[in-house]
Amino acid sequence: MNRNSPQVKCPTCKKRGEWFAGKFGPFCSERCKLIDLGKWFGGEHVISEPLKPEHFEKYADLPPGKHLDQLEDSDE
Repeated sequence: MNRNSPQVKCPTCKKRGEWFAGKFGPFCSERCKLIDLGKWFGGEHVISEPLKPEHFEKYADLPPGKHLDQLEDSDE
């Protein structure tokens, strides 16, 4: 298993794999990605409530930077 690509479940079909290593991550395939997109368009997936400033309070002290988008190394 690649250290930088953890095993995750595809949100659509639930198969486990290193999906973040592929171009469709976290989905296992373009098909699963499009199925999920269709659920958002069709209203099956929704955000339960509008985001408010207090939802972000615990993140206020995070320093800016691209490193925030990187996966954490769980082996350290």
